[in-house]
Amino acid sequence: MTNSSSFPAIRAIVFLFPGQGSQAVGMGKELAEMHEAARQTFAEADEALGYKLSQICFDGPEDQLRLTEVTQPAILTASVAAWRVLEAKGLKPAFVAGHSLGEYSAHVAAGTITFADAVRTVRNRGKYMQEAVPVGVGAMAAILGMDMEKVTAVCQDAAQGEVCSPANINSPEQIVISGHKAAVERAANLAKERGAKRAVLLPVSAPFHCSLMQPAQDRLAADLKSLTLRDPQAPVLCNVDAAFIENAESGRDALIRQVTGAVRWEQSMRLLAAKDVETFIEAGPGKVLCGLMRQIDRSKTCLNVGDEASLQKTLEQLAEKAAMKA
Repeated sequence: MTNSSSFPAIRAIVFLFPGQGSQAVGMGKELAEMHEAARQTFAEADEALGYKLSQICFDGPEDQLRLTEVTQPAILTASVAAWRVLEAKGLKPAFVAGHSLGEYSAHVAAGTITFADAVRTVRNRGKYMQEAVPVGVGAMAAILGMDMEKVTAVCQDAAQGEVCSPANINSPEQIVISGHKAAVERAANLAKERGAKRAVLLPVSAPFHCSLMQPAQDRLAADLKSLTLRDPQAPVLCNVDAAFIENAESGRDALIRQVTGAVRWEQSMRLLAAKDVETFIEAGPGKVLCGLMRQIDRSKTCLNVGDEASLQKTLEQLAEKAAMKA
């Protein structure tokens, strides 16, 4: 078993937490079977929500897992389970960051918000986001191979009085746009005409991170204001400002504003890379954030932990890195 003494020579480690879209039936199952910390996390989520979220994560059905108000607590729980397993192995982050929904996982890891409060809040967040815009009215599209300035211009030209704006500035190669369905479709076509490599409509249930989400933001603000938050024990990088959160109130404010605000992921990762960080660990299902990191800065090591094999591989690579420094 690897413990904290194996990793003294590794400089700052960042934990990254995925957002919606990384869900998959079976997520967290292996970790829960093999590690008490993960098993306990799923049990806590089931109790906080009053239904067997663990069963949907482990066994499906997939169509239930895809419902936004289930997806959000499910990804949060699988991510916190992976983080707690790493913590039990003695790994402590110098910084934490999460993509959209993942910012809640980051705050749980930093001690800003309790896990039970977070899991209930993101269930409501998913519900409010789903209810903010009738199905079929909004859309999102990924624009590949086009810079921010050009994507912004495309959105402005395609809007024609409707909402269309950059929602996730993920990497130099990928920007996701969000808004009214017709405007997003016009923007996707215009982007292709103006030289984007690809423009792909995404299979999402609502247009996240744009002004159409204002009703959801207002409802979520009331929930977040009723919670007790603490100052984070590790700096949390917030999406909406690409800046570090170091107290409870600014953390709460950033979580409220990110519902309608864009996710400034590329800028956030560049800020971390400038902090002399060597190793990023994506805790939770999938490898989306490691893939984005390769597009942002290939010089950084990005490892992922979502099941037993990836956990062991990550621990081995960290131990090798530490041995080389010793």
